[in-house]
Amino acid sequence: MLNDLPYLSAGEGPPLIVLIYTPQAANPTGMTRWSTMRMVRPFTRDFTVYVVNRPPGLPSTTTMADLAAIFAQAIRTTFDGPVNVLALSTGGSIALQLAADHPGLVDRLVLAGTACTLGPAGRRAQRGYIERARQGRRPSPALAEIVTESAPGRFLLRGLLWLSDGGRADHADAVTVLNAEDGLDLRGRLHEIKAATLLIQGGDDLVYPLDLARQTVDGIPDAQLVVYPGRSHSGTFTDERFAPDALAFLTDG
Repeated sequence: MLNDLPYLSAGEGPPLIVLIYTPQAANPTGMTRWSTMRMVRPFTRDFTVYVVNRPPGLPSTTTMADLAAIFAQAIRTTFDGPVNVLALSTGGSIALQLAADHPGLVDRLVLAGTACTLGPAGRRAQRGYIERARQGRRPSPALAEIVTESAPGRFLLRGLLWLSDGGRADHADAVTVLNAEDGLDLRGRLHEIKAATLLIQGGDDLVYPLDLARQTVDGIPDAQLVVYPGRSHSGTFTDERFAPDALAFLTDG
């Protein structure tokens, strides 16, 4: 545990904090763990990578500011000085809040597939997830609309996502963090972020549309935007350019 936060680590060098979203507030397991560690492997040559997750059992009223404060405390008590942060999707929302609320803790910030607030489709899908979970139904089928715009594709994907929930009854931790993200809107505070920032965005991201990514970068002093045309939300992280582009920024100077 990293200041009571679950984490996975690998590599050597200065710390790189990686923030991702998982439905469970725990270290990823199975295929999710394999794909996560595969994604961060290129970074382990230059950094000690810490994939850090939120603690389980947070109050349902938890906000993004509350989540950012939890990670800020872990960074403050574990490391000397500011750290580099790599954050994906909902993890990027937390990282933006962290960099705005605790600017002295973040040196370089690489974001991917995220923005300062959710897009309409992302908000609608996540609210659908929350509502299904509160009804005691498997919630993941609500996310089909942010994976593909194809009607047949969505129909098939809903079935696969239903199966992926595996009959797990407790989705409270996932609902807490998604509800916190629903309330996030940093458009008026982006100028408070002092970290050198790079945002990598897929041109076809349905969760955080490109116009919101541009607003995010425009609001952060000297921030940079890299767009992968035609790439979806999850396709951004699996693109072969992702790790080299992120590493070039993190190791520059």
